[in-house]
Amino acid sequence: MDDKLSIKLYIAERYYPLKVDRNEEERLRKAAKLINDKILQYKEKKYTNKDVQDFMAMVSLQFATKYLECEEKLDESPIIEKIDIINTELEQFLQNKE
Repeated sequence: MDDKLSIKLYIAERYYPLKVDRNEEERLRKAAKLINDKILQYKEKKYTNKDVQDFMAMVSLQFATKYLECEEKLDESPIIEKIDIINTELEQFLQNKE
């Protein structure tokens, strides 16, 4: 059974036909709505004399920046390093107690 679904997403004044997994449809539609909402914000407030490509560039920059920010927050290496330091200190403390 093919679990693919044909949908059309409207993004930045264009329709994009896609074939997606059924369980991805809602997420993709929400993403398209989010992009269109951000474009509308730029159109209405900040850059009234620009074209859609300019809006898409600004929205892409905004989302990419947010993505990188989230990626940095998920970086576990500083926590692992700190745990290693604490573990070493505990081992040294326990050895000195014996």
